[in-house]
Amino acid sequence: MSETAEAIENVKTALPDSVFISELVKQWRAQDSYGTWENKSDAVLLEPYVIDKEKRKEIPIIGDPDPETLWRLELFYNAVGLAIERQTGVMVSPMMKMSHEGFGKMVLLAGRLVVVNKQLRDVHRFGFLTFEKLAEEGDKFVQAGVEMIRKYPDVANYS
Repeated sequence: MSETAEAIENVKTALPDSVFISELVKQWRAQDSYGTWENKSDAVLLEPYVIDKEKRKEIPIIGDPDPETLWRLELFYNAVGLAIERQTGVMVSPMMKMSHEGFGKMVLLAGRLVVVNKQLRDVHRFGFLTFEKLAEEGDKFVQAGVEMIRKYPDVANYS
């Protein structure tokens, strides 16, 4: 591959600068206990979150989520929780209840405070059009969680 082609490829796979994205990458790297992904770029690790229009057409409208998709979903919300935790200093715990059909709920709790409350549906189709959309959605959840903790610090710090 020529240097120009490599540069274009690197630009295509460059990840957005985002607090959430760096936490998500850390979550993925922490799962690699045998060093299998050590030489893979961050973009390659997060590639399963990107589902463009062509890939989305291939996924059936009705379907059950596979374990790998559920795992990616959990890592996504774990990263949201850790990013909130780093910004506020308040421990955030995820709780997910999911049916075998891909419908459920994800909440992130800080003390007695629900900082993120997301109804989940069609989880088997979980993904984003681009890395930018992934970062945007994650950062949106992080910002909402941080704002909630700052608005109700007594409830968030209750143990």
